Amino acid sequence: MSAPASSHAYGIGLIALIVGMSATVVFYTSFYLPESLARPSVSDHILHPEEEFFLIDIVPGAVIEGNENYVPNKPEVLLTINNNVRWINNDDTAHTVTPDHRHADAYSGDFGSSGVIMPGEEYEFLFTEPQVVSYHCQPHPWMTGEITVGKSRF
Repeated sequence: MSAPASSHAYGIGLIALIVGMSATVVFYTSFYLPESLARPSVSDHILHPEEEFFLIDIVPGAVIEGNENYVPNKPEVLLTINNNVRWINNDDTAHTVTPDHRHADAYSGDFGSSGVIMPGEEYEFLFTEPQVVSYHCQPHPWMTGEITVGKSRF
């Protein structure tokens, strides 16, 4: 009886498979993944507007239904001028800035405070594209506001 001949084809096929998978992983982690996670390119004028920030006050007594709450309540801000918006809680109750519908800015990410804004604290968001965002206070749903972000003329 003759001994069965061993084939090196399986070994070569296995090595080729390992090299191919390694090349795929290197390409994915080095080129594709960083490119897909990169923030979009945004003009420096939009990232650093003329005014440091646009202020929206959560006024004292905002928790009482019927009182003013977000002041100004429906502002219009302009890209490159005052598109960095800051909400400051001047009330003695914690509030939130929560979008009515999930909203994300391509550069800055999800809009809305990550939790409650305690008295004296603030929430800041940089808008980088024209949009209209309606928002409210999660614990006090009668507190509503809307911000319109427009393009500046220059």
